[in-house]
Amino acid sequence: MKLLVFLNISLSAGAQTEMPLYPNQIPNSLEADDQETNKDNVVRNVSKPTLTVFLPPADIANGTSVIVCPGGGYGALVIDREGYQVAKELNKMGIAAFVLKYRLPSDRIMKDKSLGPLQDAQQAIKTLREKSVEWKIDPEKIGIMGFSAGGHLAATAGTHYDSSFVENPGKISLRPNFMILVYPVITFQGKEGHKGSSANLLGSSPTQEKVKYFSNELQVTSSTPPAFLTHAGDDTVVPVSNSIQFYEALNAQKIPSDLHIYSKGEHGYLKEPSFQEWYGRCLLWMRTNGLLTTK
Repeated sequence: MKLLVFLNISLSAGAQTEMPLYPNQIPNSLEADDQETNKDNVVRNVSKPTLTVFLPPADIANGTSVIVCPGGGYGALVIDREGYQVAKELNKMGIAAFVLKYRLPSDRIMKDKSLGPLQDAQQAIKTLREKSVEWKIDPEKIGIMGFSAGGHLAATAGTHYDSSFVENPGKISLRPNFMILVYPVITFQGKEGHKGSSANLLGSSPTQEKVKYFSNELQVTSSTPPAFLTHAGDDTVVPVSNSIQFYEALNAQKIPSDLHIYSKGEHGYLKEPSFQEWYGRCLLWMRTNGLLTTK
């Protein structure tokens, strides 16, 4: 899968803190060797999920926060270009960012691989609300952002929050307040569905019930969070119809959402549009909907 090119931002020592996502036992896990690898900032075989915390300077922090889910077809995580670099840019706007290194579906490490990534996204949302005072974030302005398959995970978190797949004795809300979906996988149905992501998450022969459950355009309700979507019309990896169908479902429920389609960009926005182009439109949408105030 083509990768997203952002500004060349290097991470300095101490710029962020990586913490285990679960303080105790990882749910839905099987005992297995840790085989995680990181080559050229592309992570594979994640079995121990983490959250990397990027807090903005105190003088510009505005309380908004975003959980960032890198893409990679549910087979890898483009952890730098679709994670750490994005978090740095969010910090510049006073937004706290949290890069989620979520488990990659595997029967070797999970009892039900289809639920592992969603569990990690729900745990991340819960963690932000639990630590909102410590991190000085507004528990009512927690968003989730995803690229490609990470966009599918973000959309899944935004449409399946009523079903808790993690321990949550305090009944903390698992609903993100908004979604930012960048050339996202949305559906697993028909020719629009991304076959690689579907096979990695659901297996080679999933039931129709499971396909529908994880086809998020079918899961939108009147309480689904608002969304910003962007996609390229010439995307041959994840067709633009993924974003169009999701936007139409949101619009039918009168959920305030933006959809920005570029004629060129392919999958990953390698050359165009520029990061600042689509990101600037995203910031405008956030301001318009009261999700971002600049000090």
